[in-house]
Amino acid sequence: MTEAKKPEILAPAGDPYSFLAAVAAGADAVYCGLKHFSARMLARNFSISELAGLAELARGRGVRTYVAVNTLLKPDEADKAGRLVKRLMADVGPEALIVQDLGVAAVARQAGYKGELHLSTLANVSSPTGLAALPGYSFSRVVLPRELSVDEMREMAEAAPEGFSLEAFVHGALCYNVSGRCYWSSFLGGKSGLRGRCVQPCRRVYAHRGQKGRYFSCQDLSLDVLTKALLTIPEVAAWKIEGRKKGPHYVYHTVAAYKLLRDFADDASAKKMALEFLEQSLGRATTNYNFLPQRPKNPIDAKERTGSGMPAGKLTRGMKPGQWNLSTRVTLMTGDLVRLGTEDEPGHRIIKVTRPVPKGGRLTLTITDSPRPESGMAAYLIDRREPALMDKLRPLEAALEGLPEREAKPVEFTPAMPRPRKPGRGEPLAISVWRHPDMRKEKGGAFGVWVSTKRAHNLPLGRAASVWWWLPPVIWPDEESEFVSLVAAICSRGGKRFVLGAPWQTGLFPAKAKGLELWAGPFCNIANPLALGELERTGFAGAFVSPELSGEDLLALPKLSPLPLGLVYKGAWPLGLSRVLSGEIKTCLPVISPKEEGLWAVKYDRTYWLYANWEVDLGRHREGLAKAGYAVFADLREPMPKDVERRERSSHFNWEVGLL
Repeated sequence: MTEAKKPEILAPAGDPYSFLAAVAAGADAVYCGLKHFSARMLARNFSISELAGLAELARGRGVRTYVAVNTLLKPDEADKAGRLVKRLMADVGPEALIVQDLGVAAVARQAGYKGELHLSTLANVSSPTGLAALPGYSFSRVVLPRELSVDEMREMAEAAPEGFSLEAFVHGALCYNVSGRCYWSSFLGGKSGLRGRCVQPCRRVYAHRGQKGRYFSCQDLSLDVLTKALLTIPEVAAWKIEGRKKGPHYVYHTVAAYKLLRDFADDASAKKMALEFLEQSLGRATTNYNFLPQRPKNPIDAKERTGSGMPAGKLTRGMKPGQWNLSTRVTLMTGDLVRLGTEDEPGHRIIKVTRPVPKGGRLTLTITDSPRPESGMAAYLIDRREPALMDKLRPLEAALEGLPEREAKPVEFTPAMPRPRKPGRGEPLAISVWRHPDMRKEKGGAFGVWVSTKRAHNLPLGRAASVWWWLPPVIWPDEESEFVSLVAAICSRGGKRFVLGAPWQTGLFPAKAKGLELWAGPFCNIANPLALGELERTGFAGAFVSPELSGEDLLALPKLSPLPLGLVYKGAWPLGLSRVLSGEIKTCLPVISPKEEGLWAVKYDRTYWLYANWEVDLGRHREGLAKAGYAVFADLREPMPKDVERRERSSHFNWEVGLL
């Protein structure tokens, strides 16, 4: 009997020192992003020439390099993405590409990439039936949502096709919303998480029922000793550490910790050492979230600190004007980076420590520019380059400098685009999509209804053939069987037309169902012709495009599309979807941001939906969109709670500001 293969420790790297730290700590693989098409654009990231040397160095030590090309691809970016992939192939030779967009997967195949394609957690494969579809798109691994329990991971593993692998997060920051299902930053002004530019509005202070708190700011994930349970799931081939914006200290200590926990799972002294390493990782307070199904934990504690980094002390005013004293609760080293406050606090800044300060000592600062900090402001140690660690990296630095430089050669790439369909004739179809169908207003013609297991008794099954059945953007493993049964019941009553919340939801349908018309819904984040071509190839009848696109892109896409297109042009668009809600928040009651932006939460089935108190309205552009070739216009009719005041404004989403 051969020993089961150990899962790889997959380390993040956002700069060369972090990459070297991962190698020095014994990572099996390193994932990183480039200056373009990375879902962590706020990290430093790499040039291709820079990454080429690092990947060669790593390969010589048995360490694989995965490159994240995991952003939403806009309609005119296929050639640029293809040239990038060809440069990667020629100069870097990554063992895998991590992608979220079907268009990028198509580009990689066209460019001749022979390595593995890993489907990002941003693509949201959240339930077991979805896995069967993935090899058809050339994927060999999927990154699981952070929200899953270990039992749900086992369910996913049992459903995985032969030879297909899973990747699970074990440590790092948690987003409030489900990855790939957060539009909060984009809705407020064009900076989309799907493009790697999230401004993290979930980390801000909000007011609710007369109290203020960080009601959507999550603690960090840390499975630490619980990872032993993952060793019993051989399909989980990688333990992923989040943190491409972190420094080498974080990377080294987290990799070293999880390598100990993997290799010496039953050794008490190794566990103790691993936990000591994790205490030094300079993150937020941690949680194991939903990992233990019998003891799930809400990752939001509005009373706890939310700033990233190790608490380092508090500021007090000094005796002289502009003088501040930091009374330290940890030892500070020369070169340490300390963050004062959080990003939305007046006086927030990052300082570099210029001299050693012992624990319990005092660091005197001079701050004269405005806005100045307030007395009592918390300070956090966010990065350090301690001599012992840098000594370990120097031999790797020297080896890297000894590698011959690669000459960057120009590459050409012209994507093979799908053949556009001929524009349809006649007026486009307009449908209202209801949570609770108001049959008095929908006496004739087509309309849409959200499929809900909790409201199955209200669904208009008697008119199944004329309804556009909308599946939710997220379906969890513990509710999948209910949706399978409900979809089968709709099909048996003559239901034909379904709008899917993810392309992988095709697995929810009965194998014997005939004559179905499946549309990719707007939460599939479809934004380019190549992705549309992939949908056509796999049998989709149409697609609702992402409303995140700019007006220019929305108007251009129909002429390039092989499928008929739809658009959510009006109604309530969610800021995001989450599996949890702070215990401090009551559903259907207003939550107000510092900028007086109102929002509210409501639960449908097993998912919380977060809405702004103003709607999308592209009505003034509808005629132009119809002329451009859109076949279906959808109005999402979300009932607004009586206690939430509707804001007298509407959003054009990113029509004018564009999608960065």
